[in-house]
Amino acid sequence: MRAWVLVSAVLWYLTRVGWQRFSEFTEKGFVYGKLVHTVKIYVELHHNSPFLVCMDIHLAKKETVDPTYLWIGPDEKPLTGNYRINITKTGKLMVKDFLESLSGLYTCTLSYKIIKVQTQKEKMVKNRYDFMMFAYREPDYSYQMAVRFTTKSCVGRYNEQLFTVLKKILNNLISDLSCRIKQPSYKCHFVKLPKHGIIPELFIAFQVHAFVPQWKSACNEAVDCEDITNHNIVQARDRIAEFFRSQAFIFYHGYNKTLPAMHFMDHSFQMARMDSCHPGFGKNEGLHSNCATCCVVCSPGTFSPAADVTCHTCISILAYGAKFCP
Repeated sequence: MRAWVLVSAVLWYLTRVGWQRFSEFTEKGFVYGKLVHTVKIYVELHHNSPFLVCMDIHLAKKETVDPTYLWIGPDEKPLTGNYRINITKTGKLMVKDFLESLSGLYTCTLSYKIIKVQTQKEKMVKNRYDFMMFAYREPDYSYQMAVRFTTKSCVGRYNEQLFTVLKKILNNLISDLSCRIKQPSYKCHFVKLPKHGIIPELFIAFQVHAFVPQWKSACNEAVDCEDITNHNIVQARDRIAEFFRSQAFIFYHGYNKTLPAMHFMDHSFQMARMDSCHPGFGKNEGLHSNCATCCVVCSPGTFSPAADVTCHTCISILAYGAKFCP
């Protein structure tokens, strides 16, 4: 029996019985430097950075004579090619498999010559370009949802029976997605409607979360497990939304508009996404406006504990991605 048919039957029975995109890219996918200004780049954890160009876009349209490039990393040491660092002959830098610890300031000094054709006199020019790279990851999604049901009275066992049946149906609806209903609750209130009398209503609230113990095995230790869990959480959200849409359809179309005393109130379904970040990551729309919805690695001087969305101040921290304040 379909879930929405089952809950409808239960309600009738009870009545009868009483939800590199963050950088300044060119059409070729490169990030160019800017004189004087620092360019911010956000790199998803365990992904490759875009190519950083040791040149501003205006200079790139001109010829440069005898160019040389010197890249300095966040540790203030020259970058050399290794399995993570890829520097091309034309001075472009890419960092592979980006980690929290690779966040920081990357500086490139471009040296080139200007030659006067008539005299062959040479002038050396040096330009410095600063890039701030931050590791980020997508937040872990969960959803807060609320619905309302009419009821016959604020007293009696029928309200609790409806609540119990609804919890069971919703959990069964999303169990194959390794998601579950958490913190369900309800309260009964008396509501005065326009042109109607006062009626008792059940205000029901609950959260939809990924079931963490199951995900540890389902993800097979994937580095981007939140991509998998968030996909399923969104599916769970859509199933629950469709379930309540079906409730409204059944009552308003399937029963010739003869409604039971206890029924789902059309248009009462509400939901809001709640994000949480992994330890060492947080959100800061003011500091990271180009990645406002991301969980960005906590900078030195800050930390973030488990399931928080804010990096808190801790002056003794010198590294990126701190999870606690020593």
